[in-house]
Amino acid sequence: MGEHTLLPASEISNGERLLVELEGRELGIFNIQGKYFAYLNWCPHQGGPLCEGSCTGRQTANYDRETRQVELEWVEEGEILACPWHDWEFDLKTGENIPRSDIQLPSYDVEVKDGILTVYI
Repeated sequence: MGEHTLLPASEISNGERLLVELEGRELGIFNIQGKYFAYLNWCPHQGGPLCEGSCTGRQTANYDRETRQVELEWVEEGEILACPWHDWEFDLKTGENIPRSDIQLPSYDVEVKDGILTVYI
């Protein structure tokens, strides 16, 4: 397993990403509320450049059977990554496809050592 020291973690602000190539693989490294996540820049649907897609949130709905009212709520702003080719969406904290949790993004461990981002492949 290769250890790759990149740059100061402070250079990737909350909600931002960094695209890097390490050991012949292109990765997207994301800062989500001070936690870092690294994924292969590849969409399992048709191989699109997933990590170049938009980061957004998603809408949830609750239905009250008694009142027959639907309550919509926008959640997880900045935590959902959408592939730029066909809009397949993934949770950046887990790598799971929405809504198919059986589809998982290839991920890599990231840690901050003395303020520097380190990725393990």
